[in-house]
Amino acid sequence: MRWRSSGRESKGSDVLTREVWIASGTQLVTDLTATIADFCRDLGDGLLNVFVPHATAGVAVIEIGSGSEHDLQATIDRLWPPDVPYSHRHGSPGHGRDHVLPAFVAPSLVLPVVGGRLALGTWQSVVLVDSNGDNPERRVRLTFVPG
Repeated sequence: MRWRSSGRESKGSDVLTREVWIASGTQLVTDLTATIADFCRDLGDGLLNVFVPHATAGVAVIEIGSGSEHDLQATIDRLWPPDVPYSHRHGSPGHGRDHVLPAFVAPSLVLPVVGGRLALGTWQSVVLVDSNGDNPERRVRLTFVPG
């Protein structure tokens, strides 16, 4: 996994926005927690919006490292098998299901930030969920609104 900043950072009023690129490769779940925590460091209290501007990816809060990634993949495969016909047919086989995914794993979420730290539960991580291996690099837009 490699990260790179897009060079786009803006601060208007007190709102701070940064865009980062992530190489997700062909894995379904990519952990964003450390990058998001670094962005929030020392920002104080507020809300963080995490947005993925792509038609085939979403973001979620889940436990990782305990098999949940595999369970998520298995669930997606059961709900939307890659080998059935989809109306949306361009791209690699099963690509139609990639476009269904963001209806169930939203492309954005809002997280509380307290004292410059993400206010996540003990086992919670913020992840990119992307089943589209045709585009192995994704933008993630982070926007902090102070409280």
